[in-house]
Amino acid sequence: MKTEKEKMISGEYYNAFDPELVKGRRAAKNLLHSLNVKEYRVTKKAKEILKELIPNAGAGFYIEPPFHCDYGYNIFAGENVYFNVNCVVLDCAPVTIGSNVFIAPNVQIYTASHPLDAELRRTLENAYPVTIGDDCWIGGNSVICPGVTIGKGCVIGAGSVVTKDIPDNSLAVGNPAKVIRKLNQEPESTK
Repeated sequence: MKTEKEKMISGEYYNAFDPELVKGRRAAKNLLHSLNVKEYRVTKKAKEILKELIPNAGAGFYIEPPFHCDYGYNIFAGENVYFNVNCVVLDCAPVTIGSNVFIAPNVQIYTASHPLDAELRRTLENAYPVTIGDDCWIGGNSVICPGVTIGKGCVIGAGSVVTKDIPDNSLAVGNPAKVIRKLNQEPESTK
């Protein structure tokens, strides 16, 4: 029989009040308090806190506090990933971020979801993974919804709400975000 944590990570309905999950969130919140309140600046101690909070991050992983997440251990990041201030990652399911990714201020990445049925929603929730490819730039105040994959080399315009997958090398903007052009093509205005 699967644990609630295993159910959570695999996208099944799970009980978020399971003691193991509550303990994991509490541990993350304690580390976030140390990062966001006690350190706040990016110091040697802040880097140590980040390594403990997000153990699956590559070299050059950098976060400007404040930062918020649910667990931390479900964030998998390549090399040279930069989060600007006030980002939120609800990492109930895995959040996989490639290398050389820039994430602007106030970006929110959600894996957490809830049943549409109100009665079921009272006791259970679920989560779907989010993937961001290498060499992406996610513009400020963007929201990436559960289950979305953003391909390599994409730019997501500021304020966008990404509800569906975005193919490689695309510029996507809006609410909901739509691909307005491929990035390896000249814009119409320059032709």
